[in-house]
Amino acid sequence: MNRAHGVICSSGWWARTVERELLPWGLAGVELGDDVLEIGPGFGATTRVLADRVPALSVLELEPRYCERLRAELGDRVEVVQGDATAMPFDDGRFSGVVAFTMLHHLPSRELQDRLLGEVSRVLRPGGVFAGTDSLATGLAFRVLHMGDTLVPVAPEELRERLLGAGLAEAQVERGGRSFRFHAAKPAQQAAA
Repeated sequence: MNRAHGVICSSGWWARTVERELLPWGLAGVELGDDVLEIGPGFGATTRVLADRVPALSVLELEPRYCERLRAELGDRVEVVQGDATAMPFDDGRFSGVVAFTMLHHLPSRELQDRLLGEVSRVLRPGGVFAGTDSLATGLAFRVLHMGDTLVPVAPEELRERLLGAGLAEAQVERGGRSFRFHAAKPAQQAAA
């Protein structure tokens, strides 16, 4: 993340927006279950809210300094794991739910985004859900915010097929304002070969 992005994502304004708007909208009608993984929490605005709402929460964050910050702030309330979301260090079928908020566009290529989606499918239990939000790459302000930062926008009109291609089912994508939300589930039973 560039400096401007870091300032916004660590601000009280963003924390309030996450708690009052982003998470309620992004998770409306979604049951995450008892063991949830959050991918790419960054400064942890979403993590702080999720930690109070789910029985067990793990986060996977690439940046070591963000991991240190999250561990210091959240202690043993959250399992913080430093690692790459395109090669997750978790067992197959471990999680009842996986979430990702405003982070998919930070992966440096569409191929890596699809690899992340495949990893989500792998670590979800049968019947587990993947949900989250991302930003629409519209407007000059959004592009300026990402100057010198990774920005590979995810086209919401293509995401449903990408989720299905990763082995998920019941995929839904919905636009709202400058963002979109999505959710999909790992099939409860795999089709017989």
